[in-house]
Parts: sequence; structure tokens; C-alpha cells
Amino acid sequence: MTTRRNVIAGAAGAGVAAAGGAVGYRVWRDREPAAPAAQDKEGRLLWRNWSGIQNAYPQQRAAPDTEGALVDVLKSAPAPVRPVGSGHSFTPLAPTTGTLLTLDRMSGLASHDTVNHRATVRAGTRLGDLGPALAAIGQEMANLPDINKQSLGGALGTGTHGTGRTLMAIHGDVIAFTLATPKGDIIACDRTTNADIYHAARVNLGAFGAVSEITLQNRPLKRVLKRTTAHQLEAVMEDWPNLIAKHRNVEFYAIPFTGLAALITVDETDRPVSPRGPDTDVDAVMELKQLRDFAGYLPGVRRSLAQSAFKDAPPEEAVDEGWKLLSNERPVRFNEMEYHLPLEVQMTALKEVIAAIEKHRPDVFFPIEARVIEKDDAWLSPFFERVSGSIAVHAYYKDDYQFLFDLVEPILRKHGGRPHWGKLHSLKAADFAALYPRFKDAVAVRETLDPEGRMLNDHLRAVFVDG
Repeated sequence: MTTRRNVIAGAAGAGVAAAGGAVGYRVWRDREPAAPAAQDKEGRLLWRNWSGIQNAYPQQRAAPDTEGALVDVLKSAPAPVRPVGSGHSFTPLAPTTGTLLTLDRMSGLASHDTVNHRATVRAGTRLGDLGPALAAIGQEMANLPDINKQSLGGALGTGTHGTGRTLMAIHGDVIAFTLATPKGDIIACDRTTNADIYHAARVNLGAFGAVSEITLQNRPLKRVLKRTTAHQLEAVMEDWPNLIAKHRNVEFYAIPFTGLAALITVDETDRPVSPRGPDTDVDAVMELKQLRDFAGYLPGVRRSLAQSAFKDAPPEEAVDEGWKLLSNERPVRFNEMEYHLPLEVQMTALKEVIAAIEKHRPDVFFPIEARVIEKDDAWLSPFFERVSGSIAVHAYYKDDYQFLFDLVEPILRKHGGRPHWGKLHSLKAADFAALYPRFKDAVAVRETLDPEGRMLNDHLRAVFVDG
């Protein structure tokens, strides 16, 4: 992100000074979206997700600290019972008029296996806390997502992933888990014990019950070199297959209206530690916004300002343990749509998305993220039996995001994309049945575990039952 900051840092300011009043400054809508009331008419307190677009007034809030207490909530608390982690999902997975369930009191390491590099972790553990806890026992997760504020249970439930051609999403390294169900059962699951539940509920949307503990197959703790460099976007897209093959972790951010990309690679190294510097994401994103505000309706000016700054953008490097470098702070809020496509069509789809945005939506300034994820065999995984290339499109939380549905989603669906379960999409049960070969089998397992539908809110009924 520092490289992106350097690409933009002087561009808008220098452009404003050089152009004076000749270009004209566009004042974009820049005010906080209207907030729901803090309480409803019954006095129930508001819950909102991180970006602010999902909200609810649950009748009850539950925070059990044992599996027995968790089962009691699932069996008898007002329905729908909806587990919630950090609220980083953009889809309405958590909203409920019944019971909002948090596992924050069921967190931390339960046990570990030093020889086989395995750890059993309580589901409420935040990924940001799990990194140092595993490092203390000489282990690390094979991969991490861009943001580490999620709970482990929430990350598994939505298919959260990092990037790397040989690296699966987090659920791909789950070798066992314990599931509490609305029927009152506590079920141990792995590839040989309750195997159908293991395959169906590793990615579960919080709709099968509540996962209480997870056993992860980790790796020995490694030191890595993270390198961020600025490039011409066309060159990065053309070289994408080679970059994927060359680096352990690789991703890039396509910056609309600039022709530029920020390339991020991570590889194991023996170099001495050189910690990352202060986080500059806020500055980087806000400078992209400044460039949008200054030249949003003049794409030629917008591109030339960014390109003029690009030539002097230095690379950024950091060396440290992987858990310190793979995830980032994201304090600037946004709304997001992410689809996972067959890898061979990822760049074709990305070019179409960028072209559509640059033709129709001059207000967009957030970079578009491209990653690669190894296939796995979880029935509801977006990467089920398919190596995937992801495309994530963001909209500033103060800006209209309807274009994600109207403009971007049709392109991603046309190319066979499967949506990230926690990010914006418009798909229903019939769509998922066509996209997932084992979708009906997963639905059957879910119905066995929750025959009364106590875990289903309106959104999940559309996903699993009658959409």
C-alpha cells in the first residue's frame, strides 16, 4: 500500500497546483450514510456490520462460554439463532430478530501437537490473536486473508481465503471440528468420523449449527519477504501466470482510471528481520479518492497524473514472520463484491470489469483485488474442485454500491464465478445448485442437523430453501 501511496501522493496535489482553475474540481457526495436508530420501539439495541449496510435489533444476545451453554442457546433461545463474529460480512448472514450469538467467550488455543504442527482452536478466536498464539508454539497457519479481524469460526463459515497457487482457503487446512446443533448434539467431525458433516459444514454460513472447536493443520513458523511494487497494469495481467508460478503468495491491485497496478509478493527467506513500517493504507486510499475528486470526469487527466507519479515509486520491502505481514489494517470502510472464477478466465473477466467501470462509473477509486486460491473438497467451498482466481471490487462506504450488482456481477457470473459467501451477491438456492456439484447433498445434511430451520434468517432461507 505504500507503493500505491507513492504513486498517488504528489499527483493530485501537483495536478491541482499546475492546472489551477483550468480543470475544475468536482465535489462528490461525501457525507455519512444515514444511521439506523440506536434502539427499536421495543427498546432492543442496534447491531450493525462493519461497513454499516446490515443491521438488526435482536430480541436476545447470547455469549456462552461452554459447549453445554452453547447447545442450550441453539435449542431454546428465540429463533433465528445467528452466530456473529466480527461483522465483516457484507451479506445479511447475521441479522436476526431472534438471537444474536457470539462465541467471543469461547476463544484461545485448546491444545496443540508439536510433532505434527497441529493446533485445536476455539471458534471465537480472532485471526489477529491466533497468529501470535501459534507463533509462541512454533506454528503458523499456511495462509491468512487480507484482513485478520475475523473470528476463526466466521472465517471458516464464509470460505475466507488468502492467496497463493498451492495454498487453500483456511477451511482447506481444517482436519477436524466440533459442531453443536439445534437438536442438542455435539458432533465430532473429520474425514472418517461423520464424514458427510465434515465435508458439508467446513464452509457452513453458520446455518448447520455452531462450530465450537477446530483442529488446524499448520506449518512450522517461517520468515518471509513481502515486496510491494508498482507496475503498468497490462504488464501485470499479461505476466500473471508466471507470477503465480514464481511466488508463494501473490496478488495485485488494479487501480481504475490509472493503468497502474500494485503487485504484492510474499516468499520464504533467510534474510534478517526488517519490520514493516507504519501502516499507510488510510493515506493511500484517501489520495486515490483525492485524485477521483479532482479529475473524476476527466479520465485522461486522472491517468496522466497517476502515471507521472508512478515513475518515481520505489518498491517497499519487509521481512518478518508471515502472520505479521500477510494481513493488513483496513480502517477505511467499504462495501465489497468478490467472485471466484476458473483461473483461466480470471484476467479476461478482470479486463471486462475494469472497462465497464471506466466507461460508466467515474466515482470508483478503490483498487480492484486479484488473487489465486488452490482447490479443495469442502462441498460449499467456492473453490470446490477448482483452482480459482478471485476478483474483488470495492465501493467506498459513503458511495453508491448498486453498480456492483448492475455492472460487475453480470460479468463475473457470465464467466462461471462463484461468490464469496460473506460478500455482496444476488444469488439464490437455484443458482447455487447449478454452481456447486454437491450443493443438494450439503442442503440435505443441513436439514438433518436443523430440521426446524432455527439457524435460518431470511437471507439463508433464500440460499438453502426457497430462493
